Amino acid sequence: MTKTLRREHKITIIPDRMPSATTIASGVSGASQDLRFGLTDYVVFVIMLGASAGIGVYFGFFSKTKNTTEEYLRGGKKMQTLPIAISLVASQLSGIAIMSIPAESYTYGFNYIFVVLAMIVVIPILIYIIVPVFYENNVSNCYEYLEMRFNKRTRQLVTATFVMNSFLMLPVYMFIPSLAFAQVTGMNIHVINVMVSSICIFYTMLGGIKAVVWTDVVQGAIMLLSVVAVGVLGTIRSGGVSTVIENASEGGRLNFDFGLDPRIRMTFWSATMGGIFMWTGHIGLNQSCVQRIVSLPSYTHAKKSLIIAGLGFLIISFFNTISGIIMFARYHGCDPMIAGLVSKPDKMMPFFVQDIMGHLAGMPGVFISCVFSAALSSLSATLNSLAGVVYFDYIKPRIRHTEARANWAMKLIVVVMGGYCILGGFMVQNFNSILQTVVTITGINTGAVVGVFLLGMFVPRCNAKTAVTSIIFSVVAMVWVIANGQINFKSGLIKYEPLPNSLDQCEARGLHMIADVVNKTDFSPVTMKPPSGGAVTTAFRSDRDFSLYDISFYWYKVLGTALIFLWAVPMSYICRPNKHEKQNPKMYSPFVRKFLTLPEADQELEEVPLRGEIPHLRLDLGEKENKAGLEH
Repeated sequence: MTKTLRREHKITIIPDRMPSATTIASGVSGASQDLRFGLTDYVVFVIMLGASAGIGVYFGFFSKTKNTTEEYLRGGKKMQTLPIAISLVASQLSGIAIMSIPAESYTYGFNYIFVVLAMIVVIPILIYIIVPVFYENNVSNCYEYLEMRFNKRTRQLVTATFVMNSFLMLPVYMFIPSLAFAQVTGMNIHVINVMVSSICIFYTMLGGIKAVVWTDVVQGAIMLLSVVAVGVLGTIRSGGVSTVIENASEGGRLNFDFGLDPRIRMTFWSATMGGIFMWTGHIGLNQSCVQRIVSLPSYTHAKKSLIIAGLGFLIISFFNTISGIIMFARYHGCDPMIAGLVSKPDKMMPFFVQDIMGHLAGMPGVFISCVFSAALSSLSATLNSLAGVVYFDYIKPRIRHTEARANWAMKLIVVVMGGYCILGGFMVQNFNSILQTVVTITGINTGAVVGVFLLGMFVPRCNAKTAVTSIIFSVVAMVWVIANGQINFKSGLIKYEPLPNSLDQCEARGLHMIADVVNKTDFSPVTMKPPSGGAVTTAFRSDRDFSLYDISFYWYKVLGTALIFLWAVPMSYICRPNKHEKQNPKMYSPFVRKFLTLPEADQELEEVPLRGEIPHLRLDLGEKENKAGLEH
């Protein structure tokens, strides 16, 4: 039927028979009807959305709590360890992860597992280096620390990057699950986006952090059930573990790359290093997660919560990553994308789920609920924390603050940003690889944010002027690198063609639905050639002269962090710190304090028992925070 796909040195050959636009519609529409939601699936999906809205109504109208900003943003600092742990996992596993990570494994192989395993390194970094500093300084907003350590301008700069990231990412969070729902229902993608985003805005606005966390618990349970079910049933339908490994190996999906060339799309080194800096920035130094961590009563609770969250993340992400390999094993030699049944890799997962689980009443509904649960979790967390950051950093200094005004202002921010999120879906639909887009966008400033926090916690000699200039230097440099990288993509100098697949085994593998579409469809030969001159950087090799603009997007966060230190350390010898300025040891990570030269009286005050609860942090937060903590 077709030739087996191959990757040659000078020319990348993609399927030698691609569907013609004039004849594909009839074959696809017939097959698509076999992969549609049933009544039970709709019932399951509506129950999930109803539960999320119900939690918001409960905490908004019936929960017996004070209507204060402390309660809305931190749950009165009385949140429980396990719900916060589940909430942290759920917020990191957005719809992007549930849909795009399997697509990544399907198209480029299993190297993404190293990004997942980076969490093993990240959790100790958070527990012993970053989180103790937040608890000891009693911050409710992680950007408060930057003002305490450096100055207000540093805080404003980093806060601006958080707001910018939120503006860029919010539409993406919601569009991905809408994409999945459209694939299995045929409904208009923007109609779905409006309906589900409205429910998320509703419960986030009403219930605050408690509604966000407890809906995350429900949604986290749905996610765990779904990814495990997909992994197990997919393996069975694909012929068992041995068949999955055999097909994946034959298709090149289990080839690990340990090379040192930073231009290769994903290697062990880029995935591991990029993963460490990405998870450190997203969990430990991003307000949407820090807000939950510091809502726990003590450092001991936070430590336990982070350990549980790390384990939960590893379990769900492993199944999520392996799902792409199982999916490839199922469609090895019979690719639905080549056949025209699926338009892009990010739509492969719902197609796969309907294929392997469609005969089980309600299971496709559970999976689509899983995708929406993940998206709602990320969206609600970002909206809630964004409301707090925007109010306290930009609105409060300009109005007469009262608790009532603060609550109404934050709820209005949630509604406005939710509306923007819906409109942003019209732009996101044009992206090809959502995961690549997300990692690239966040690469602009995540490295700078991680870098400046670590600078504050590790390098006592760096002052405010050094911090501000290093942030500007890093962000401007990363914008330049990323912009030129995108220019190289547009000009064809970088071409991330996926690993090959074909359509020559559909009948042999019993995938009759895809085979029928192929038999009814006219295919036209298509050959993709690199630009004139032949030199090109692909996902797996490069024969171009080295250029910083060609480096993999997984290195962006590492480079952004390195640029902070590259600028700040030399500048700290030019803009020297004030010798008479007293150093506060609480501003630095615990192990750095050993190297500080402090007066004896300060050294006695510095001792803090980080193992177990931190006694001097057991404060009456209700009174103290309303008077002082939230002033920042």
